[in-house]
Amino acid sequence: MCGRFTLIAPKSMLEELFSLTIMGELPPRFNIAPSQPVAAVRAATGGAREFTLLRWGLIPSWAKDPAIGARMINARSETAAEKPSFRAAMKRRRCLIPASGFYEWANTGAAKQPFLIRMKDRRPFALAGIWEGWCGEDGSELETCAILTTSPNERVGEIHPRMPVIIAPGDYGAWLDPANEKLRTLDRLLCPYPAGEMEAHPVSRHVNDPGNDDPACIEPAGD
Repeated sequence: MCGRFTLIAPKSMLEELFSLTIMGELPPRFNIAPSQPVAAVRAATGGAREFTLLRWGLIPSWAKDPAIGARMINARSETAAEKPSFRAAMKRRRCLIPASGFYEWANTGAAKQPFLIRMKDRRPFALAGIWEGWCGEDGSELETCAILTTSPNERVGEIHPRMPVIIAPGDYGAWLDPANEKLRTLDRLLCPYPAGEMEAHPVSRHVNDPGNDDPACIEPAGD
């Protein structure tokens, strides 16, 4: 699964990567956790891309209780197109979730060891996401999202049995296109990202507390 990630890239770098303009400030985030707002890129009217904030934890449009979102932070890419909770979003409401790195926890004995996983060149990248709109009986509205996961590459597999799907820049358009409802054409994107482009290092258990959102979260353990 993917339960925490970071986004510390400069706004100008994200604007260049996703070919859009980001309004307002974008402070660095070192420990993004479920139920929090996350940055997302999605298709807008006319085919342009828009930058928005979505709450992490997808609430299906038909859900009566928004609390269901707490269990919907990830969607398995192998089955998302078939699951009632994710099927409609997978077909028509795909998004990209910018990240600078993500955390996974390895079983190393009595306590799990957190690792930060990122690109070797430290550049930001895009996690494959799906989003959904929800309206409560009181008229309240929420836009929420989930991150797709897949089997791990060789590097991540040393730490955890799953990893988030990472979309390469050349495939952003194909992934975001809401007119493409033929999901089989997107299967090639739902694979482990090349291990040779990624690196990982252990970090302190400071990151275990979602209330901690500071540079200490990404520092190598022991430093």
